[in-house]
Amino acid sequence: MLAALAFASCSKYTELEPVDAASEKVAFETPANIKLAMLGVYESAAIGAYNGDKASARGYPFGAASIEQAEMRGEDMLNIDQFYAITYSGDVNTTSANNVNHWNNLYALINQTNVMIEGVTGAVKNNVISDAEAKAYEGEARFLRALAHHELLIHFCFPYGDGAGSKAGIPYRVKAVTTMQAVQENLSMGRGTVAEAYTKLLADLDFAETNITNATYPAADGGYSRATKGAAIALKIRIKQHMGDWDGVIAEGAKLGTSLAAPPFKSPVGNYELTADPEVPFTNYKSNSESVFSIANGPNSNGGSNGALAAMFGPADKNGRGLVATSPILYNASFWVVNDLRRSKLQVLQTTAGARYYFNYKFRDYTNRADWAPIIRYAEVLLNVAEAYSRKGNVAQAFALLNAVRNRSVTNLVDRFAVPPADLTLAILNERRIEFTGEGRRWPDIHRLAKDPVYGINGIPAKMLRSQMKLDGTDYNPATPPVFSGTGVPKYDYDNFRYLWPFPSTEVAANPTLKNQQNKGY
Repeated sequence: MLAALAFASCSKYTELEPVDAASEKVAFETPANIKLAMLGVYESAAIGAYNGDKASARGYPFGAASIEQAEMRGEDMLNIDQFYAITYSGDVNTTSANNVNHWNNLYALINQTNVMIEGVTGAVKNNVISDAEAKAYEGEARFLRALAHHELLIHFCFPYGDGAGSKAGIPYRVKAVTTMQAVQENLSMGRGTVAEAYTKLLADLDFAETNITNATYPAADGGYSRATKGAAIALKIRIKQHMGDWDGVIAEGAKLGTSLAAPPFKSPVGNYELTADPEVPFTNYKSNSESVFSIANGPNSNGGSNGALAAMFGPADKNGRGLVATSPILYNASFWVVNDLRRSKLQVLQTTAGARYYFNYKFRDYTNRADWAPIIRYAEVLLNVAEAYSRKGNVAQAFALLNAVRNRSVTNLVDRFAVPPADLTLAILNERRIEFTGEGRRWPDIHRLAKDPVYGINGIPAKMLRSQMKLDGTDYNPATPPVFSGTGVPKYDYDNFRYLWPFPSTEVAANPTLKNQQNKGY
């Protein structure tokens, strides 16, 4: 999104060490500085730090890590090496790196958004920018604040569907840590409930939708790597889906064109529409009609060899690290037809003898690692609303939305659905697994559906291990799926403490309120 110099110059504006430094004040003294400060918030969303060291950033929280962690908590991608072994096996603890860094970087981003909101509010009082400009910046910040808090909810809390949000939530922080008083207030904040957090999520996104005035940003300003009105609506659709608010999903979806009677579906906000080819959102990640919101990476600013999507998900024979492959659980699934274009275009077989895995081929800049991280695509909007229509009994609209996504990749007429499947909701859920593999949507679906009486997994699903495979290429055979022997990672039931991640030990040591509200088992 930005040149290295721009990243270096903007990141300092919202750094708060020490908390009484003047840097955040300087950031809001001119319109140009405010623009750089906002870009610094996006940098925090993309790069973060690893164990407090920004020089060894690994794409926390949204530049890569949110996708990688969500895939490793699910069963559709296969952990090959030790890099993600703890997440994959569910053996995290209060000091394990992946979950601790995810928590720390999410709250660091949240603080950046709060600093931004406080700063632009003050800039209006000082006649630096107009009230409308300040509210537009605040809308962007509140979009990111909602995105970050929801990420915390899906890893550290039980889903909304368990008791209508009555279970313990996470601290929803809305005050900037720029004074010692603010430090103390944040370090004594308790969890609240999941429902209370969701109410605040929606309030943030309603504000963003109303006040982000730009329908789109020009490419020079980051394109769809900036939060927009359409992105706020799309994220609300996702949030309401997690709540099981199907009427709300349908109502929000109508704003983005999902109530049209038939394909092609096109959004009047942001002009989103599916690309004709499923490959385009990934080969042309800076400019396509389908991406709603992505996190920008670049040659000089990315998750690095230890975090970037192309490095982690890419095969070694193409200069990736070959750490995470597609699991035969998904590749051989009966619901994924053999001739689907997403096999031929978005999966790639590693040719290395004795290590013939299929790898995700959505992120393929193995040299520069500049692939943008997709957070919301229009395909997700369509399938989210399709599920809502199906749940509400509107089969025709649900079927039309499903086919809009499915039929661009399933091009053989014989493989297409001539009539709605008997279980249309299941078909939509299965389509999500195919369409979004490698994009981090599997764990959020497992999480939100945990207590669903029909479609819930009721825990963390069983997973394959590399040791169960022959590794000669025959493990991947959807036409005649092989039978795998041996023992993989076992399923963990919903009531197993491993279902939730723990709060970091450093957090509970500093916050006596959270210490008494730690997730059980840790």
